[in-house]
Amino acid sequence: MSTPLDSPHQGGIATLDRELEELLKEENIEPGDHERFSHYVKKDKILESAITGKPVRALCGKKWTPGRDPEKFPVCPTCKEIYESLGA
Repeated sequence: MSTPLDSPHQGGIATLDRELEELLKEENIEPGDHERFSHYVKKDKILESAITGKPVRALCGKKWTPGRDPEKFPVCPTCKEIYESLGA
């Protein structure tokens, strides 16, 4: 006899584990210059990331989880160029 926790098709912890693994695969954080620059990201996405821990995507395409003071780093030149081309 099996319980819902033993059967992956009936929900429970096994389903949560699978969903978490899928999310982690989808949320692949990109290595690169995000450690050297501050990037432009929509304010609402920064707030969402702070609450959920979900990575954000900058204008230049970099994806990472914010966690440091952006004032301490120069602005990403690609983000800046894209931002300025938007007429901002």
